[in-house]
Formats: sequence, structure tokens, C-alpha cells
Amino acid sequence: LARLGRHAEAAARYQQALAADPGVPYAPGALLHSRLHLCDWDGHAPAVAAIEEAIGAGRRAATPFHLIGITGQPALLRRCAELFAQDQHPPRSPLAVPRPAPLPGGRLRLAYLSADLHDHATAHLMADLFEAHDRARFEVWAYSFGPRTGDAMQQRLMRAFDHFIDARAMDDEAVAAHMARAGIDIAIDLKGYTRDSRPDILAWRPAPVQVNYLGYPGTLGAPYIDAILADEVLVPPGDEAHCTEPVVRLPVSYQANNALLPLDIPLPTRAEAGLPETGFVFSCFNSAWKIAPPVFDAWMQVLRAVPGSVLWLLQDHDAAAGHLRREAAARGVDAARLVFAPRVAHDAHLARQPLAGLFLDTLPCGAHTTASDALRMGVPLLACLGAGFAGRVSASLLTALELPELIAPDLAAYAARAIELATQPERLGALRERLAERVRTSRVFSPEDFRPGYEAALAALHARGA
Repeated sequence: LARLGRHAEAAARYQQALAADPGVPYAPGALLHSRLHLCDWDGHAPAVAAIEEAIGAGRRAATPFHLIGITGQPALLRRCAELFAQDQHPPRSPLAVPRPAPLPGGRLRLAYLSADLHDHATAHLMADLFEAHDRARFEVWAYSFGPRTGDAMQQRLMRAFDHFIDARAMDDEAVAAHMARAGIDIAIDLKGYTRDSRPDILAWRPAPVQVNYLGYPGTLGAPYIDAILADEVLVPPGDEAHCTEPVVRLPVSYQANNALLPLDIPLPTRAEAGLPETGFVFSCFNSAWKIAPPVFDAWMQVLRAVPGSVLWLLQDHDAAAGHLRREAAARGVDAARLVFAPRVAHDAHLARQPLAGLFLDTLPCGAHTTASDALRMGVPLLACLGAGFAGRVSASLLTALELPELIAPDLAAYAARAIELATQPERLGALRERLAERVRTSRVFSPEDFRPGYEAALAALHARGA
């Protein structure tokens, strides 16, 4: 039911299961995650505290993916990942598969594992990098276990790789054996513990170097993962203990991004986007499950302080919109000041972004691709620095763009800064100009500038045997 997006029904069934057996593994986190999708926050704080206590005590109260929307405590996120890896994805027996000879000239076989090699957020970050890889140094493989959509992005990606393996019908051991026979030197898991992931492929150890990157924002807790790619904002020096993998920091920013391209569709008007003709527009296009009550409290404080402003959110679920309107009214804000944007094609979504004056990020899990979408379209993004990896991605991008004033240390400063920017148009205008300049000139949105540091990190991992 949860996978079908029927979260009210899923929550009811999780509650029934827990009533019958309070120890059902992972059910408390699954229940809370479904309720977050609905923005149903009744009893939220006690539920979070109970899950945090259970994980700290070594109980399987949540999956790692569910936990990133529940807590930002990095020690608990690591403990949860370790419990989950031990329970669901332990190491497998070594494969008895002969590997081929190395490629001539020291070229390395690099393989990406993903279910998202189609019109998906990951592809909108990585496609240019796949195409830009230095073929004198790397032979580039894809192992795709997602849908065969045939969309334009998937067709582009099938051309981008030297070898594109459709692994949907292969079990995990068969995929691993195929990788070993192909002589893959470096395997990069772009899914981690996100939807449709297949971590057991790497549990068979098909490659001498196995890397956790981009798809899941945090440690996987698995002994067969040799490195996690990050940067100094995501995993600050001294915080390495929160990852079971050795931390490899990329220069500038960890997040790959496709290049800046002009849109070939017209920008909508405010009326066409369902926005009022006047008034400041705050936006947040993160999924509903990322909206936690403390952040919403801050948002409502901001709306009360900026007369006529609206908050522009993604239309995720009808029930979520209803609950958010109810929560706004309970905080003294007219529910009509919440405007919901329907899901549209990626170009259309980018085109509407500049109608917003300021993007407000969430905690404990913040914007990732959603952050780069806003920034590439020139919309300032206000981040509140989280404690864990999942809550620091937008801060990583802002640091790389040299915009530290958009990173708030706590929610009180976050709300105050949002109010200041919305009520000081000259200051905000200057900030937008500086953002546009930094987006044009920085390495964040230049795949060719990102690639050398990324490839050097991978080559160094292979050279030292991870």
C-alpha cells in the first residue's frame, strides 16, 4: 500500500500490525513515514523519540531510508544502517568467477548500478557526467534494474555508456557474476537504501572497489562498501565516525550536476501557476514526507511576519494538502496562503521556479536534486544546517556557490533570515544577481569541471585497493 502511495491505508495496517505485535521489525518507522507523507503529525514528537530510543538500544525500529526523515542524529543513522545491513543485506560468499585481464593502458572498468536510468532526478544530475567520462581512462558500464521506459532521457543514457546492461530479469547473484566476468574495477551504487535498490548485488563483492554515492544520503553500514563520496560540508572533518565507509571528499561539492541549458518552453505567469498576482512567494518543492512540524512552525512564523506572502508547495497527496491547511489554520495563518503546485514534466517544473522569491529547505532531510533545480534557475535557497548528511546537501551546494549567508545555524536564525530577505527587496535583488553570477561561473553546474576531481578520487581508490 505504501509503495502504491496509499499511505492512509498503509498507516492503518501498520498500526494493526503493531497492536498485534509491538516488536514487528521496521514497522514503527514505516508507520511514521507513511504519516509524514500525509503530513499527519498527531503524536509525532513522542513517535520520533520512541524510534530514536529503540535504534539507540539496537532494535530494528526503522529502515535507514525511513529514518532520514525522522531524525538527523548521525550516530543513530549509522546504527540503523548497520542493523539493517546485518539483518537484510549481509555479506555473501565470494564469487567463484574468473575475472578477465585488465584493460590495456591502465584503463579502468567503471560500473554504475541504478534503477533510475530514465527520466528521474538522478539522471537529471548525472547524465552529463556519464557522457563526459574520460574514455582514455575509463570504460563505463551501466547495470540498470529499473523500468524500461523508452523516454528521451533513457534513450540518451543508453547511448552514454559503453555498455548498458538491462539487469531487470537477473537476480542479484547473476548481476554480480556478470560484473565479475566483465572485470568491473569500480562499482558505484547510485541507490543505497532508496526505493527499488538492490544492495545485495554488491554484497557478493563483484568488484575490488565498491562505492556509495548520490542516491542515498548517508552511510550504508555494510562491510562490502569501500567508500562514501562526500565533501567537507556533508561530513565535516572529525565526523568520519558516523560513516562505516572511509570518507572520500570531492573538491568543491559532492553533487554532480548537469550543465546549464536554456529552456525551450515559455516561463509561466503567476496566474498560470496558480499564484496570486501580488505578494511574496516562498517555495518548497520537497516531497511532503520531508516536512516536519518544527520546520512548518518556522514557516508559519515567517508567513505571519510577511503580510500577503504565500507558501508554494508540491502537491504530493490530497490528504497531505488538507492536513497542511489544517495545521496552518491552527497556527493562525489563513489556509489559502498555502498554494499547491501539481507535478509536471521536469522542464515545466524548472520554468516555474523563478516565480518564487525564496526557497525554504527542510529538516531533518533537506533538498537534494530539488535544491539544485532551484539554484540553477536563480532562486535563492535558505538552508538550515542539519546534523546529518541528509540535512546538509543544500548547505554543501550553497558553500560551493560561495553564499554562506543562506545557511542558517538553527531554525530561529532560519526564520529570521527568511523574514529579512522577504521584507528587504533590494537586499534580495542583489542576492539573486550574485546567485545568478555564481551559477554561471562556478564549477557546481559544469560537468567538465566536476569530472576531473571525481575521476581522480575513483582512480585513487582503485590504486590503493580502497
